[in-house]
Amino acid sequence: MSALLQDWVLRQALARPEADAIVAGSERTSYGALEEASNRLARTLTEAGCRKGDRVCFLMPKSPAALIVMLGVLKAGGIHVPLDPGSPATRLRRIVASAEPTLIIGAGPVATLLDEVLAGEKDVAVGWMDAHAPQAEEFRPCFTRLDVERAAGAPVARVGASGDAAHLLFTSGSTGVPKGVIITHANVIAFVEWAVRHYGVEPGERFSGHTPLHFDLSTYDIFGTFAAGASLHFVPPELALLPHKLARFIRESCLTQWFSVPGVLTHMAKSGALLQDDFPSLRRVMWCGEVLPTPILIHWMERVPHARFSNLYGPTEATIASSYYDVPACPAAPDAAIPIGTACDGEELLVLDEKREPAPDGAIGDLYIRGAGLSPGYWRDAEKTAAAFLPNPSNAEDRIYRTGDLAHRGADGLVYFVGRADTQIKSRGYRIELGEIETALNSLNDLREVAVVAIQAGGFEGSLICCAYAPAAESRDVTPVALRKALARLVPTYMLPHRWMRYDSLPRNANGKIDRPALRERFLEQAPAANPTVTA
Repeated sequence: MSALLQDWVLRQALARPEADAIVAGSERTSYGALEEASNRLARTLTEAGCRKGDRVCFLMPKSPAALIVMLGVLKAGGIHVPLDPGSPATRLRRIVASAEPTLIIGAGPVATLLDEVLAGEKDVAVGWMDAHAPQAEEFRPCFTRLDVERAAGAPVARVGASGDAAHLLFTSGSTGVPKGVIITHANVIAFVEWAVRHYGVEPGERFSGHTPLHFDLSTYDIFGTFAAGASLHFVPPELALLPHKLARFIRESCLTQWFSVPGVLTHMAKSGALLQDDFPSLRRVMWCGEVLPTPILIHWMERVPHARFSNLYGPTEATIASSYYDVPACPAAPDAAIPIGTACDGEELLVLDEKREPAPDGAIGDLYIRGAGLSPGYWRDAEKTAAAFLPNPSNAEDRIYRTGDLAHRGADGLVYFVGRADTQIKSRGYRIELGEIETALNSLNDLREVAVVAIQAGGFEGSLICCAYAPAAESRDVTPVALRKALARLVPTYMLPHRWMRYDSLPRNANGKIDRPALRERFLEQAPAANPTVTA
């Protein structure tokens, strides 16, 4: 058992130093090289003033250099804070102000962006993981990759304990200010060790690296790889919108594991990118972050029958995932419910009523999580931490996390996700789950992707139901009238959307999830009209 995340890399470097750890296009980084490079960076960071508990932000494309930074920061006793190169400078500036890093490490085409982030900020040192320092207005790097390469690559002294913070992941806050979620070494180790054991991961396997490094799914991509002695294959970002080329990447890389948000699987299925008996090397397909429509799951399971399909559930605050469901067989019907299943080892799912007492089986309640994955809380925000991490009603010394999701426990003992607490709306006096409408729409062959949101209308109606959709390639002429007619055969009249908006592809946030807040804003901008439709 590892006590610190970086221990896995050292263990693999000692056992199989020449084995691939990271594959990025034609660039391959062995475990031995990864261990030495991260040791060199740890020494460089220490010389630059990094001490135990210091935050170190990094702003660079997903690359082997980025993982060297993550490991080097951990070996120096620091806390790494990934920054999204695709975010605007204003948001990054808020994150940097909150994290108060000792250093920011950059690489690649981010110098102009970093200039904007550091405008007027003189107290943060900058390191650079390219050979030459960029031409920048606001900073001069205190070291470059050449300086790092001159440092000693021998093992560094271990710093820290398993309960120490390993990284801060900043998520969207309701006030517009990003929230920093503290994740410890022990949080990650608990999930990774369970996953490697549960899925029977073997040395030499080939993992996908699809999700961005500021998104918590990547934590398993990275440290699951290192724990098992597998190799991590970075998926080129430009393939995200090219499903046929993405499928070719899976084939040519001989991936054994795919892990992503469901939107990627949906895009590939709806685009006809999968062949019959495709991806012969693939052992498991895993998804997390959103609901995967059952018709999409059926499409995948019919074409990749040899793989194991697993639905994972869990918010960032509970570290990667807290529950799983291994789908035992291809669902018999497109409207079959797929549960979020059973808690991972060391975790527990609680479905509680308004009094925080266990809800009866079948009754919808609020979903809470307890156990080894729970974050210590939000970075320097005791008020938000206290509001989300509550005393366990059964044990005052224990904590539970309020997910904001609704769920119920089925007669089979499994937990079923119902929707977000804020997606249970009241319209014309009826209580409606927006997820039920989405499920019905996803069963229609004419749609590639769909999202249902609600906006406040006031008056008797309460909330207006709005549908954003992208037609399937072969159904480009589909209209809201046709969709409404088809949907009316599946749900009651009061569940039919009032407003429709057509997209070529639904907007997504930096983590690849459908950007529902952006959709709500777009619908709110529409001039009131009877069942209006907008093409975006």
